[in-house]
Amino acid sequence: MPVKILSIQSSVAYGHVGNSAAVFPLQRLGHEVWPVSTVVFSNHTGYGAWRGPLLKPDDVAAVVTGIAERGVLGSCDAVLSGYQGGAGIASVILDAVEQVKAANPAATYTCDPVMGNATSGCFVDPAIPPIIRELVVPRADIITPNQFELGFLTDTSPVSLASTLESADLALAMGPSTVLVTSVLFTEGSIGMLAVDGDGAWLVETPRLPMKANGSGDITAALFTAHLHETGSAASALARTASSVFAVLKATLESGERELRLIAAQDAIAHPECEFEVRQVR
Repeated sequence: MPVKILSIQSSVAYGHVGNSAAVFPLQRLGHEVWPVSTVVFSNHTGYGAWRGPLLKPDDVAAVVTGIAERGVLGSCDAVLSGYQGGAGIASVILDAVEQVKAANPAATYTCDPVMGNATSGCFVDPAIPPIIRELVVPRADIITPNQFELGFLTDTSPVSLASTLESADLALAMGPSTVLVTSVLFTEGSIGMLAVDGDGAWLVETPRLPMKANGSGDITAALFTAHLHETGSAASALARTASSVFAVLKATLESGERELRLIAAQDAIAHPECEFEVRQVR
């Protein structure tokens, strides 16, 4: 059944990160997306140079207010947030979540706590990570950190399956009901995703491709949110998400292009083969 998603994150004209990565895959799955931008950049910051505005919190809030004035928040099934840009955006996101949940108590909030990764370290305004940890994550239903971000959120060093499960449990204790840990490295030559909720924990691993893929985390958070709404199962959502994300990455690698080949891999997004085993690890 189609879901309606309010997605508050970055937008780029060239390439695929933030809403420019999340919106098309969600639409290809048949869902309605209401994208709200936190920045409007020419390209993602991984290039080292970019142009365009970091939007003021009041401007972002005004767009959300305009949507609310259409009287449609009661039909919104999920709020999704990613790269926030400035420290003031968090309060705008949380206010939007509050408005949506007041209109539809069954709606969920997915926070992709974009802060950094093990390779690059923290790449956002230093004021943002503490805000995400202390204010945003406790209000989320689903969070999708990578291993680096999970470690920051829980003040731990998740490296093994056991330690990552312990860190995920600490994250659950902060408020969310589901934690999806992305880019977990447990097996040589493989990269995995670990989903943890009150019913258990599930791991899927796919071949690790020799590439850096900006925006892959944004697609992952969007697809997992949609599939979890559709199936009600973290394991099923994990299988579908991993299959589609791997297909996008494989198509990108084979193309020789730097930016994700979302259009080329759209059929694998719409119809994931679920070819990778999902193992229950707890």
